[in-house]
Amino acid sequence: MVSGAPTPVAPFSDVVTSDGCLFVTGQVPTDPNDDAAPLQDGIEAQTRRVSENLKCVLAGVGSGLHRVVYARVYLTHFERDYAAMNAVYQSYFAAGKLPARTCIGVTGLARGALVEIDLLARR
Repeated sequence: MVSGAPTPVAPFSDVVTSDGCLFVTGQVPTDPNDDAAPLQDGIEAQTRRVSENLKCVLAGVGSGLHRVVYARVYLTHFERDYAAMNAVYQSYFAAGKLPARTCIGVTGLARGALVEIDLLARR
């Protein structure tokens, strides 16, 4: 468990290191200071919370978003939320330094979240 990161919603590690790679478990928009707090409304707020949670996990193992090489994004309302999620997501990366990415529409996520993102980063 990474200090300051949200408590996992299931039995898994926040991040696993293997051969110089960081496999960061998907983060949903939970508040790291209050696991029981309701999720924020709207895809923009939830994408920001997820991104901040990911930053926290990476920082906890001495890395950062600048070291991300691949991301997977899961959206429960793909058509409705895709553009707004992208606007927030893109703001967390330097111009011209976006990681490779897959974005998938799903029928549901933990805690009723609208978005979940997992990462692969370099150590």
